Amino acid sequence: MQPSKGDARPDKIENESSEEGQTMATEQATPTKTELLAALRSSAREVQAKLGERPAETFEEGRYENGWSGRQIFAHVASIEWTYPRLIDIAKQAAAPSPEKPGRDEPEQSDQPPTRTMRGGVDDYNQRQVEKRAQASVAELLAEFKKNRTATIAAVEQLDEALLATPIRSAGGISGTLGSVIQMVAVAHVLGHVSDIVGD
Repeated sequence: MQPSKGDARPDKIENESSEEGQTMATEQATPTKTELLAALRSSAREVQAKLGERPAETFEEGRYENGWSGRQIFAHVASIEWTYPRLIDIAKQAAAPSPEKPGRDEPEQSDQPPTRTMRGGVDDYNQRQVEKRAQASVAELLAEFKKNRTATIAAVEQLDEALLATPIRSAGGISGTLGSVIQMVAVAHVLGHVSDIVGD
């Protein structure tokens, strides 16, 4: 099957939000800032090592039944990477003091972790981004991934480590602390798709 959510490969954690409002809580412990940066850098190196020298024609082979080819999967990985620093923005907003509304003794509270949605939903977003890159070469997709991963690493480098413990929910429905969600979507998700492309 073709991936349908923004944060996961289909046979691993893709089905955690099959209905609107459902979420999957990651069971990963919150990494330290040092651990998260190391994982982001090492996974980026693995993407380069496994995909950088792979013959371009192999990316056109189908990888999901009735779904994406290897190149389309890579287009998804490259395009979704730019959204990961936005998870930090969600955590910052959640951690900021909320002003009380007039006429209430207590500020309104939600039992759901803070999140942001994508226009048309995650499925439509993924498909639009893949279609926009229909003519992109593997080299161009790799360059886009590297650029966006550099931005992700820079954003993590600049954050206050205490923010990593803030509960959030990704657009694809994965909930947990900021640190564990970033590790799930930017490391486990990416490496899962790399394995799909190379056929591991």
